[in-house]
Amino acid sequence: MTRPKVRFDVRDGAGVITFDAPPLNLIDRQLRAELLDCIMVAADHAVDRLILRSACRVFVAGADAGEFSKPPEAPHLNDVLWRLAELSIPTIAVLEGGALGGGCEIALACRARIAGPKAQLGLPEVKLGLVPGAGGTQRLPRLVGMPLALDVIVSGRTLTARQALEAGAITAISDSPLDEALHMSLTGLQALACPNDLAAPAHAYRDLEQARAASKRRTPGQIAPSLAIQLIEASARLPLTAALSQERAAFLSLRQSPQASALRHVFFAERAAQAQARNYPDGGRAFKTACVVGGGNMGASIAYALATAGLAVQIVERDEASRAQAQANCEALISAARSRGLLTEDKAKAISARLGCITSYDQLAQADLAIEAVFENMQIKKDILSKLEAVLPETCILATNTSYLDVNEMAAGLRHPGRFLGLHFFSPAHIMKLLEVIRADATSEATLGAAFRLAKAMHKIPVLSGVCEGFIGNRILKRYREAAEMALLQGSTPTQIDQAMRGFGMAMGPFEAQDMSGLDIAHANRHRDGQDQVLRTVADLLVEDHNRLGRKTGAGWYDYTGGQASNSSLVTQLATEVAQKAGIVRRNLANPELAEVLVEAMASEAKKILNEGITQKPEDIDLVMIHGYGFPRWRGGLMFHHTGKTAGAK
Repeated sequence: MTRPKVRFDVRDGAGVITFDAPPLNLIDRQLRAELLDCIMVAADHAVDRLILRSACRVFVAGADAGEFSKPPEAPHLNDVLWRLAELSIPTIAVLEGGALGGGCEIALACRARIAGPKAQLGLPEVKLGLVPGAGGTQRLPRLVGMPLALDVIVSGRTLTARQALEAGAITAISDSPLDEALHMSLTGLQALACPNDLAAPAHAYRDLEQARAASKRRTPGQIAPSLAIQLIEASARLPLTAALSQERAAFLSLRQSPQASALRHVFFAERAAQAQARNYPDGGRAFKTACVVGGGNMGASIAYALATAGLAVQIVERDEASRAQAQANCEALISAARSRGLLTEDKAKAISARLGCITSYDQLAQADLAIEAVFENMQIKKDILSKLEAVLPETCILATNTSYLDVNEMAAGLRHPGRFLGLHFFSPAHIMKLLEVIRADATSEATLGAAFRLAKAMHKIPVLSGVCEGFIGNRILKRYREAAEMALLQGSTPTQIDQAMRGFGMAMGPFEAQDMSGLDIAHANRHRDGQDQVLRTVADLLVEDHNRLGRKTGAGWYDYTGGQASNSSLVTQLATEVAQKAGIVRRNLANPELAEVLVEAMASEAKKILNEGITQKPEDIDLVMIHGYGFPRWRGGLMFHHTGKTAGAK
């Protein structure tokens, strides 16, 4: 017999509907049907109020996304919530934990909402290529006004209990919200408006235009955010029933769209990546202390990210001047987070207290984790790892943050290589969510498990990679840049190529991205082995002969005047000369064709990575490209887009 997910009972004269489908009370057909049954039973009972609550740690975390790949089945949530909103009995949602998506819409269909201090409310459907489909775009604006509804729904962000109370989205905050709901004044409850009778919000023209501009800038190419704006605007000019009908039609049209399918694929891939630790032995290891060798921009960022996750961190530098600079780098990161409102004063002080800088390995305290984060030089990295191994206990995990170098070669010089691996953070490490976990031949299963648990503690998305030059992401990036330069040799300009890739959905084009990071970095990676190429590339000529390193020198692939980029006649001249030497016929490619050629080049390299066993799953490549290189999330990632895979039920 199927276990019920929703039940009704009577407590102290109040009807109580309890969601009990752990751990998240995801909304599927069974839950919808049982909720409708409970609403109908409550309507026939002599109760003075109807309370909706959860037996789990969350209220309702939203829909079961696995159902989105199937035809909709009645009863539909919008119909169920219409019945709930029309009840003559006063209704109260008791919110503890998350009330997200359809869970938030259930709460909005009640007359009152009482939240625990840690409750969260949100309508994140746009992140899955959807819009709310059960009243969210209509009832939230009526409660909080159009400006805040635009902010919450179009961005998909969540509100804390305090924010929701200040906005008018909830009625009260209580340490015991169920008791509060049971003892609320009946007179006060009966005075609350029925959700379907709330007045339409004022039409906020300026906020609508700002939302459209922000959506175009932040989510180019995505359909759902602009549709959400249209629906929120409809809340001010249409009767509720007509606006709800539009909302439902928009939801159904997006439900089976390619973008929604792609975003579901990414959602499930991320969830699987963050759960990888369970596939490896635990060993009871807990990371409490760490050291980072190198306090430059990357090392300081890694140390700050570790300290933010609760670890006590020591940064090792080579001399007093470097130590002082590392300390300043860390303080700058803390100050920036505090000024942006990301850290309270108390949290900033706590993180600062967990960060220290020293100049000698002998000063190292015992550490659970040690990461070298110096520049890409094999011998220097080997020397550092040997010193760390000499002073730290055998239980300490050793890691390299190398972007390209052979992790197996580093491991070969260690006495206990099983505890060594690569942890390739992406810059800036405290912001970028991607973490490539590089498995050397000798890396133990326990070490990998510890690395995945560390990634979870740091709120990173970990992707397992084998050993090869550049691992997953930088290897594909190298091929991408080569294809871009080939298009340049064939007659396209950097502007045409960058525009084509931005039009495809990339955050930046390949040439503007190189100018931002510095052409010298890629040049150093190409020439680490000291061997010159038979034919120097345009990129080589720009660095070696003209010292054009990008924005930091005022010239790179582009000329920069007052910060504005323009095509360079020198780049065109060099491209023509290199093309002639290579026997390449120059011609112009149209922008769509340019994007197709460059994406195909990346996909071809990605297939090689899969075939070589560097990674086991195409989904991992998708996550790397989305979170590390700005590949459009709404296309599902490189492999999903290239193969046309359809996200199925999970």
